[in-house]
Amino acid sequence: MLLPVPLGHYLAVSAILLVMGIFGIFLNRKNVIIILMSVELILLAVNLNFVAFSAALADLAGQVMAMFVLTVAAAEAAIGLAILVIYFRNRGSIAVEDVTLMKG
Repeated sequence: MLLPVPLGHYLAVSAILLVMGIFGIFLNRKNVIIILMSVELILLAVNLNFVAFSAALADLAGQVMAMFVLTVAAAEAAIGLAILVIYFRNRGSIAVEDVTLMKG
């Protein structure tokens, strides 16, 4: 018989994903694609927390919230990548330093 995985293990994996996402944002500020992927890692960590606590408390509210977060994350990724493609067509680069030229 398999033993259930304790809640602490899920929280540890979630904390690792959160730290990886934060490091991805702060250590690599030059590539917009990596910044977007880091934001997705942070959202994945949040979803893992929602689902783990939902299963531990036998309540479906966390799983429903995770589905809403997945929907928003998918929309954010699609719109973000569309903006990047249009920006690349106009400027020829997607470097973060060049984005500051859009101010004004």
